[in-house]
Amino acid sequence: MLANRKISEEHDKVFVTGCLDPKEEVNKPRANAAFVVLARNKELDGVIQSVKSIERHFNRWFHYPYVFLNDGEFNQTFKDIVRNYTSGTVEFGRVGPDMWGYPDWIDPKVAKEGIAKQGDAAVMYGGLESYHAMCRFYSGFFYKHPLLAKYEWYWRLEPEIKYFCDITYDPFLHMIENNKTYGFTIAVKELRETVPNIFRYASAYKRLNNITSQGLWEMFVEPPTQPPVEVPENDPNYKPPLPEEIMRTDPGHTSLPEIHPEAMEGESYNMCHFWSNFEIAKLSWFRSKEYEDFFEMMDRSGGFWMERWGDAPIHSLAAGILLGVKDIHYFRDFGYRHTTIQHCPANAPARQLPHEPFLEKTTPENKREEEDQYWAQWDEEKENGVGCRCRCDTDIVDVEGKEGSCLAEWVDVAGGWASP
Repeated sequence: MLANRKISEEHDKVFVTGCLDPKEEVNKPRANAAFVVLARNKELDGVIQSVKSIERHFNRWFHYPYVFLNDGEFNQTFKDIVRNYTSGTVEFGRVGPDMWGYPDWIDPKVAKEGIAKQGDAAVMYGGLESYHAMCRFYSGFFYKHPLLAKYEWYWRLEPEIKYFCDITYDPFLHMIENNKTYGFTIAVKELRETVPNIFRYASAYKRLNNITSQGLWEMFVEPPTQPPVEVPENDPNYKPPLPEEIMRTDPGHTSLPEIHPEAMEGESYNMCHFWSNFEIAKLSWFRSKEYEDFFEMMDRSGGFWMERWGDAPIHSLAAGILLGVKDIHYFRDFGYRHTTIQHCPANAPARQLPHEPFLEKTTPENKREEEDQYWAQWDEEKENGVGCRCRCDTDIVDVEGKEGSCLAEWVDVAGGWASP
């Protein structure tokens, strides 16, 4: 099982294997960081699920603040209920039309037609105007929102997610100590039909700015095809070439080599990306001139509207161009689920500590005890396990061993497997 194989620690390693005592960890200073949640009033139940999960598994000890953003206004009910569940301070903000919706340089009529076509072609979420706006917001604007101006780090929290392991250390502090810029927990392949031209533009940015890969770009590129091996004439497998007159009549002989429709400079996108509904990242990277220039070029292509570019491939390709492998951290010890994709590690042998009850007052008493009992019975420890008191969902398999996972591509650039 891949989830139990050890990855090389040449460029990156799990910050903490197993559990620490959070009561000791909380004595350390806090990072200048916040959770960021983009949600609407109607998503309140999903927001409660996510907040309850992150509070139980992490924030009940660390009390980091939350920033809730909405392209409309949050109603009072939403605000009051959310405040009941959070242990950190909470701010609510509106995303204005300057960050949401059509930029002034695109014809909304043309964009709407493009979106309608994607809907007709059954491109996933392609027909939803608000989804396009959301992807563009998370690609190039969230870090400029006034409520985030004071923060240096962010942890993205999506409605309807689940955490499975206790996080008994401060990931922000470890990112800072280890000089990391961007952290992920799941890497998967994008749906090809959502990003037909994304790689052309990303690759063009890299080329126009004469940027040399620092080793991460290769994670997102199809491996080069090997030229056929020439067999010597004395080899039993040697096949003599066809006579010249046959070659001349062969219809394929003079045709040009096939060119991959999405290839640039002989490279093509393998569709891998860090799944950005979870990410912990340094906001100064997004705010840097290099990232801003990259976003501007991608944005001006119109791909957020005429295609359905997600913020995940945008963040990932930007990282591939601008960052090195050493700047990235794989939070392999975080158990996390969004929709039908989950990563959940095995528990670390001899590194578990007793469960600390979390009887939050928002749940009715009988249910509260039941919930806490559930998390008190964690999964068995396994060799090479890295988790702390993880209890994984069993209805779906771990993404690490699933088709469509990009763990192998990450492992390749990160130094390979360290155990068989």
